[in-house]
Amino acid sequence: MNRLSLTLSRGIARVTESALGPYQSAVIRIGFAGTWLLFLLREFPYRQELYGPAGPWGWNLAKELTADNHAFTALLWSDGQLWFECFYLLAILASAALLLGWRTRTASVLFMVGVLSLQNRSVFVGDGGDNVLHLMSFYLVFTRCGQVWSLDARRAAHAQRARARGERVPADRVGPALWAVFGLALLLAAFTGRFDNDWLIPALLWTAWAVLGLWWAVGRWAKSQQPRILLDVVANVLHNGALFVIMAEACLIYATAGWYKIQGSRWQDGTAVYYPLHLDYFSPWPGLADLMSSSGTIMMAVAYGTVMVQVAFPFTLFNRRVKNVLLVLMMTEHAMIAVVLGLPFFSLAMITADAVFLPTPFLRRLGALVARARGRLGRGRPDDRTVPAPRSLDVSPEESPQGRVGFTA
Repeated sequence: MNRLSLTLSRGIARVTESALGPYQSAVIRIGFAGTWLLFLLREFPYRQELYGPAGPWGWNLAKELTADNHAFTALLWSDGQLWFECFYLLAILASAALLLGWRTRTASVLFMVGVLSLQNRSVFVGDGGDNVLHLMSFYLVFTRCGQVWSLDARRAAHAQRARARGERVPADRVGPALWAVFGLALLLAAFTGRFDNDWLIPALLWTAWAVLGLWWAVGRWAKSQQPRILLDVVANVLHNGALFVIMAEACLIYATAGWYKIQGSRWQDGTAVYYPLHLDYFSPWPGLADLMSSSGTIMMAVAYGTVMVQVAFPFTLFNRRVKNVLLVLMMTEHAMIAVVLGLPFFSLAMITADAVFLPTPFLRRLGALVARARGRLGRGRPDDRTVPAPRSLDVSPEESPQGRVGFTA
């Protein structure tokens, strides 16, 4: 009984005292933000047909659908061309800010608003990866995904070194300005009735705005450490819970996909991969598709291998070595899908979802390689590098960009 109590207390302490997986959360932040940013930039010339007010899926049709399913989209607040262009630009900027880790908390909220608004505006645009992005953009709001490999982390490291030298750290002015603009936008949307169609996302936006203000007020005026420690504990619990949900979601995607494939006759006889290779829509390289499909053995091996890997993956999480092998296989499979079937954004979204299971030592070595490459190119000095987390899956509040470094909206 004493051993069980000790184990339970250690588990609670680990979940509440630190935000676990700093490198994994940074990877999924960079991956999903980069995927969405690339998609928006590639489709920029076709944005009117995809999401514009005069597109095939008209404004009135979208308005009628969202009134029925209560989906959130800010693009239906106005049918004007100026509003659409400004919002599309805002979605690009929010994705870039989240990718770089600039004001990560605010950027993650704006990123979610951009993803939900554009995808719910035209529900027939997507290739499967949009569903993953849709879910993950919501989960990222609850994570502390700017602990490493971000501009927030670099700013926190600079402030920490300045305090160690006894220098005065200037007050943050950008964060409060963003908070004020964020609050003004929410007030305008509320008073003009833009939130009447849905309550979940507006409630989340108001909560995020209030928490950002509370965080800044506690850091600025609290005389004791207890309020800040309490906020850190709540933030750590939310982060760890969201990271667990992201992992569970990835496992659920593969498990359901694998078990549904088992029930399909085309997957059972090993011919399921053959048919999409001969569809014009999924054949950017017809010669390569013909080469692969010319061998029945290859087709059967790919079909059976896909099913086995997807069904087995959730169970391999209990064995680190087997899990890492399957991660390599799944990422390779998605890379092949991106090239052979012409689905790059679907593959990038799935590879990013897989990356949450990558081992921390590998990610730290990868980060060190990138830092050295950047140093050789003369794009940064050693002092500008992000301070790594002190433990493999741990970072203290003081070393986190969410620590005592001012307002980090």
